[in-house]
Amino acid sequence: MTLAQKSAISRRTFVKTAGAAVAVGFPTILPSSVFGQMAPSKQINVGAIGVGRISRVHDMPAILKVDGARIMAVCDLAGHRVDEGKQFVNDFYTKKTGKPYDGVTGYHNYNELLANKDIDAVVISTPDHQHALIAAAAVRAGKDVYLQKPASLTIAEGRYLSDTVQSTGQILQIGSQQRSWKQFHRACELVRNGRIGEVKHVEIGLPGDPAGGDPAPMPIPSDFNYDAWLGSTPNVPYTVDRVMPLEGFDRPGWLRMEQFGAGMITGWGAHHVDTAHWGMNTEHTGPVEIWGTAEFPTHGLWNVHGKFLTHAIYANGVTMDISGDFPNGIKWYGTKGSLFVTRDEQASPTAKPGDKVKIEPLVASDPKILDSVIGPDEIHLYTATEQHANWLECIRTRKQPTAPVEIGHRACSTCLLHHIAMKTKRHLHWDPERERFNHDDEANAMLSRPMRTPYIFENTFG
Repeated sequence: MTLAQKSAISRRTFVKTAGAAVAVGFPTILPSSVFGQMAPSKQINVGAIGVGRISRVHDMPAILKVDGARIMAVCDLAGHRVDEGKQFVNDFYTKKTGKPYDGVTGYHNYNELLANKDIDAVVISTPDHQHALIAAAAVRAGKDVYLQKPASLTIAEGRYLSDTVQSTGQILQIGSQQRSWKQFHRACELVRNGRIGEVKHVEIGLPGDPAGGDPAPMPIPSDFNYDAWLGSTPNVPYTVDRVMPLEGFDRPGWLRMEQFGAGMITGWGAHHVDTAHWGMNTEHTGPVEIWGTAEFPTHGLWNVHGKFLTHAIYANGVTMDISGDFPNGIKWYGTKGSLFVTRDEQASPTAKPGDKVKIEPLVASDPKILDSVIGPDEIHLYTATEQHANWLECIRTRKQPTAPVEIGHRACSTCLLHHIAMKTKRHLHWDPERERFNHDDEANAMLSRPMRTPYIFENTFG
């Protein structure tokens, strides 16, 4: 269905249901003058699934800045977060319009949100283990999707998601926002155009996660659907350090639990490996050999990897090392020089926790490399000034976004290959076409995980 068709249906539905506006979250029939550029006939209606930390500080604010879109619904498995998410969006539109606004519908079940025909698209900001499951359901429901990275919990889930998205024709953008940052785009263009010569080696540095966490079981909060939150993963006792803070939006404990993700190798690795692939021109493949070592916690609840060093070789002979001992960022080594890129700010090693320091985001072995002009007949990479805005524009044009699903899957799967190498502690041989290890049943068994019923790709929960 085209966006124009969706908009026509949305307008008809809006008119038919105006008399029941309170039931769908509107306090009264709102004239277009209240919305201005957000008038229902012009906008992309967005639902936010998962309205915790990353949604509040990154995803929802970026979408709210775009006049051509309106967040009309929020969904979360914690009741108080639904209320706080509604308030967050309503307060923004109240300030924007200068008039009281109460037009956001709250949901506790993402399938009910996906069933709302007035919603054109969804932004998914849930824990990692829910990403592929919800995104696949969303595209099957005819929604375009902005999906927080990493794309999936396992390589098999990622393949399923990519195939499903491509079969539906929906627009899916992976939250690899470094593609929209000037220094990463510039770095990759310089590398792709041979300014450091032929690439031979890449180093990726990632931040780390601490051990710790209290495993003692706790009562499940009355407003929290913990079973649905666990989703496809095993049923284990509730404790706040396994899930998320009861109040506020500090960094949640699930990020440090292998049940729900792989740790920093996918958490930050999905960003940096994607950038490395962009510069290497290997966005649609992966390494052919992977090996390495890692330390894992021996106490406490949190069990994602600690200190590690992993290695990979690509079919073109380029080698890649990933470790927490390297500076946070990506460094390409070529036959004529090197280039390092990172974010503009980094955590300060001497200041209080959370403090950041400004650093130089793009550094070359020869400063003249940075002044190089990319000619009109050279490689010019996809340019996007902001990841969410690019997604919304692609919903209108139906063109592919800067980080489409297959590219996101390949970055995530490469990270997961490094994680499997950490776990098996041996040299692995990978076939990127078949997406299987060669002659290694144990490693191939780690490409997927059992999914707990009813939280499987074929089913939805009621």
